[in-house]
Amino acid sequence: MKFLLLDGNSILFRSFYALPLLSTSTGLYTNAVYGFTMMLLKALEDIKPSFVLVAFDKGKETFRHFKYKEYKSNRITPPTELSGQFLLLKQLLDAFGICYLEERDYEADDIIGTVVLDERVKDFEKIILTGDKDFLQLVDEKIFVWLLKKGLKDVEKYDKDFLYAKLGLKPSQIPDFKSLVGDASDNIKGVKGIGQKTAVKLLQQFQTIENLFNNLESISDNKIKDKLSFYSEQIFLSKELATIYKRIPLKLSFEKLKYLDFYNSSKVLEIFEKLEFKSLLKKVQNITKVIEVKEELEEVSFEVIASTKLLDKFKFLFKASSIAFYLELDKKDYHKATILSFSFSDGYKNVCVLSDVVFSSRDVFDFLNKIFLDEKLLKIVYDLKVLKFVLTKAGFELGNNFFDVFLASYLLNPADNKLSLDFLSKKYNLKLLPTYKSDKEDFEGTKSFALKELSIRNTLVIYKLYPFLREDLKKVSCLDLFYTLELPLTLVLAKMELYGIKIDPCKLKELEEEFNLKMAKLTEEIYSLAGEEFNINSPKQLSNILFEKLKLPVGKKTKTGYSTDVEVLEKLASKHKIVSNILYFRQIGKLLTTYIEGLKKELTKDNKIHTKFHQTITATGRLSSTEPNLQNIPVRLEDGKKLRKIFIPSKKDWVFLAADYSQIELRVLAHLSSDSNLVCAFLANNDIHKSTAAEIFDVAIDDVTPSMRRHAKAVNFGIIYGMSDYGLAQALNIKRDEAKEFISKYFETFPLVKKYLDSLVLFAEENGYVLTLTNRRRYIPEINSKNFSTRMLARRIAMNTPIQGSAADIIKYAMLKVDKALEEKKLRARCLLQIHDELVFELPKDEIEEVKFLVKEKMENVLKLNVPLKVEINVGASLYDVK
Repeated sequence: MKFLLLDGNSILFRSFYALPLLSTSTGLYTNAVYGFTMMLLKALEDIKPSFVLVAFDKGKETFRHFKYKEYKSNRITPPTELSGQFLLLKQLLDAFGICYLEERDYEADDIIGTVVLDERVKDFEKIILTGDKDFLQLVDEKIFVWLLKKGLKDVEKYDKDFLYAKLGLKPSQIPDFKSLVGDASDNIKGVKGIGQKTAVKLLQQFQTIENLFNNLESISDNKIKDKLSFYSEQIFLSKELATIYKRIPLKLSFEKLKYLDFYNSSKVLEIFEKLEFKSLLKKVQNITKVIEVKEELEEVSFEVIASTKLLDKFKFLFKASSIAFYLELDKKDYHKATILSFSFSDGYKNVCVLSDVVFSSRDVFDFLNKIFLDEKLLKIVYDLKVLKFVLTKAGFELGNNFFDVFLASYLLNPADNKLSLDFLSKKYNLKLLPTYKSDKEDFEGTKSFALKELSIRNTLVIYKLYPFLREDLKKVSCLDLFYTLELPLTLVLAKMELYGIKIDPCKLKELEEEFNLKMAKLTEEIYSLAGEEFNINSPKQLSNILFEKLKLPVGKKTKTGYSTDVEVLEKLASKHKIVSNILYFRQIGKLLTTYIEGLKKELTKDNKIHTKFHQTITATGRLSSTEPNLQNIPVRLEDGKKLRKIFIPSKKDWVFLAADYSQIELRVLAHLSSDSNLVCAFLANNDIHKSTAAEIFDVAIDDVTPSMRRHAKAVNFGIIYGMSDYGLAQALNIKRDEAKEFISKYFETFPLVKKYLDSLVLFAEENGYVLTLTNRRRYIPEINSKNFSTRMLARRIAMNTPIQGSAADIIKYAMLKVDKALEEKKLRARCLLQIHDELVFELPKDEIEEVKFLVKEKMENVLKLNVPLKVEINVGASLYDVK
């Protein structure tokens, strides 16, 4: 049997510093957990263990600190961006069913040392995965150490023979070796003047330091002899500190360590979704199953309208004051879906009308259209945007007077991603739907009920949710936000999805050919510089060219050779022209595959891209875009910007107009904090980053250098996101102490900003939530967590949400006001995209001046702040021309 043991602290720390500082859309830092998870999945796949254990350090002090107070004293406090990820990792391990241990007064090394020598596992093959060389002392015939080198991919697998070949030592001699040469990472002192070669030579001759001191007189080198004598007490203490303790009195059930090669996939999927591990989600989704729970459900009667002769069966709908309505589609992608049936309920009578009946009879079609247009009849639905899109496409018209239970549920708790009807049914104790989970996109052969009955049950759930949700919205003062913003906005977003944005197929093809030509030219140049042809996309072949043939300095090493990742290549770019060519080759390759091929895949017959806009994804209220993501079109690199040239107006002699809010989040911060220095800078129409730099660096505004402005800009936006000194240091590539000083000076300059941010944290601690300008509520239950790291993350969320959420609400209200004004004035201009703080319209040239004035006026006066909202407007023939 195989037993996998992981050094939790070591791998998590290594992952944090090896990967970019990744975070979720809610601001949760995840790079360390992501790296650890990749290592875990790879180890499980390669080793196929029967038992698994992850060991963690617990507390700052261990028994070693009582022996030597300076033990590990040189280590800096882990940044909060890292410390907050320990709890996330433990939650993930729980989902995998993997046991983890931590013991007071001991380190992870001691836990693993105790476990691997337990009699119950003496016949097991034990593999220790770590980045700590201390574990090499445990190696024997049944214990192997897989040592992480640079990064995460480079692993050295130690057995006794490899250890001796590598270091010239036996496993038991590792503590002796460290007692002579020291260990800077643990602040274990060595002997000055004795290096690794001398230490190995002494240990090969005398085996242990005890034997060495027993035979000190036999050493011919008097300098070494004197040093050993002088440092003798320190040497023995260092050996004791470096020796793994193997007799912790663990109360451990080995039954809990069993790993049965399966895990609770629903819990893993849930935490992967929370952490936004999209690539890892795909790895585990193939094992998800439909889970049907046997339970007593309410009986439901209904009628199926399968003939036009039964039209009278659902005329009761006109007598009701409110009805629920549900569309059954044949697939999850509503842009490509076909309607299967229309279901209605007034809470008593329930009917399901088959789509064949609707679309084969003008009478039935017109009857349903009257229902959708009836302003007096309240239509309760789930996801109004989808209904608007699908029904408009099918030829129906929609009036007003809707209630969307999907949007209402989101507003009640925007951080909750469980908004499905079966979840809401259970939440409000409606015994109408079976509990199931499925990774399928359709309803093929699925649940306890026939499709028609399931549709009716969904409709009835929607109807019964309405009074609960409306009352809950009223309790938290969100009814106004729901009715004046989110509900009408969903209809605007549906219109934008229906419009789509046109792509010039000729320019798309030209750009594809241009990029392919560049790839071909780069390939030839790279071959010429390399002196041979090879697969440029093969890391192994590329590393052979760079490091074996061209003898460039080696960076990180992997199992298959030397690393050729971006970080390594960027450091080598100045060493040889081939490296910059390879970086450019990769850049163009990504534009071809991710964007050119991605856009071609989503292009419809009318040469348009119809992205999907989402209101319920982010906890702050910001909109997002998928399939494809048109909020992420490259803007920095010139080749990437060329992609914007392919986006053109849908009609001849039309143009694009882009209206962009200038520094909206900083203006919101100025308004909310009422800091006079910040407010005055905006009222004076100063460059806010130069103004901030002048204050922080104590110079005249005309003396602010570009470097000063760049630093001030990072601090300005970092403050909004609750950035720590570590995060700022990473962003600016400066020392952590310097970053800390910048933040301190910022708060000295803008004292009311600090006071305001502190007040947000205090409010959240007392109430459990924060509010935006428009009363959007975000719950932050973690704000009073006993776990320091979790609490610190919650504090950042509490500070950021009112600012970012208010900015999001402002642009959404602007979308509504502009859309209404365009309709009232019967202008042909229409909004196509929302890209963060920017709106993109297409319009005929003869409307340019009128639309410019209208858009600017509506956007700048959407809400009254104590600083002006500023909108920059650009007009052009393509997206490239307006950015």
